[in-house]
Amino acid sequence: MPLKTGTFTLAAALTGATAMLSAGAATAQQASPTLDAVRARGEVACGVIGSSFGFSLPDSQGVMQGMDADSCRAVAAAVLGDANAVRWVPLVPAQRLTALQTGEIDVLYAQLTWTMSRETDSGVQMASTNYFDGTGFLVPTSLGVASATELDGANVCSIQGPGEVTARDYFTSQGMSFTPVLFAEGEELRAAFLAGRCDVYMIDQSALISFRASLGDNAANYTVLPEIISAEPLSGAVRKGDPLWFDIVRYAHIAQVNAENLGITAENVDSFGAESSPAIRRFLGMDGTLGQALGLQSSWAHDIVAQVGNYGEMWQRHFGRTGADRGANRLARDGGLQYPYPMR
Repeated sequence: MPLKTGTFTLAAALTGATAMLSAGAATAQQASPTLDAVRARGEVACGVIGSSFGFSLPDSQGVMQGMDADSCRAVAAAVLGDANAVRWVPLVPAQRLTALQTGEIDVLYAQLTWTMSRETDSGVQMASTNYFDGTGFLVPTSLGVASATELDGANVCSIQGPGEVTARDYFTSQGMSFTPVLFAEGEELRAAFLAGRCDVYMIDQSALISFRASLGDNAANYTVLPEIISAEPLSGAVRKGDPLWFDIVRYAHIAQVNAENLGITAENVDSFGAESSPAIRRFLGMDGTLGQALGLQSSWAHDIVAQVGNYGEMWQRHFGRTGADRGANRLARDGGLQYPYPMR
């Protein structure tokens, strides 16, 4: 009997300790210095390139437009209920990680490729991939080149850093030589390419398609070659050590993908009522505690879709007019990689 009593007492003690630890963990999960800072200042500080058509570029009214800009707006809508509560911090590629590491920005959406070294060496964490991309080539049509395998001896314009490695790997694997012409930021690179300083403009294919489309009547003078030579999952990033903020940024994107999968759009988001499916009711905050789990209002996902749109709407707004194939950025049900991770 004493043994049984002792065993029961130990089990009870362990159960109680586990419950206390779980409660403590739950409380700790709700603490987020970044979320607190964002709410205190009333805006999300978002790092973007700020000069990239289709991702982040001010329009004629000075309003930042693009996939990365809208991904930041989705975070602001979720956290503050206002998609326009964003302070834009334009960055050249070499500044991106530093701005995040030093706390200058809260979230980074700046055409940043999710790589192992960035997550293991830089103190940052990739939260979501808002555009699956790959490195491609743009050449003057007058060059008479139809394939990247014909670029032996070319002068290749690219951004300093990972682009150099990608170019070297590709040309070496093809037994070709090339001369790198490197730049710190995109505007300088594009100007050099248009001025004829290099034969090839090499960067993510989405950027090439968007740049070519921006040339208007001169677009026909340039050709995007068919090869994609690398996997470039362009992703939002946050500082490590703030798990709740990481979850918020990740699920802001996942919410947009789920909305498209569920058929919820900016136009119809307010038309769903009590007769809606359980998944839609949970998504819109009518049932369940999804918002509470993130430290947000129950309407957080509704606010994202109402103010920014679902993922497909966002993609169409910024890339539909370019004639680009949505490709890997289709929903998983349509053969793409944008997967609606369950929100339940």
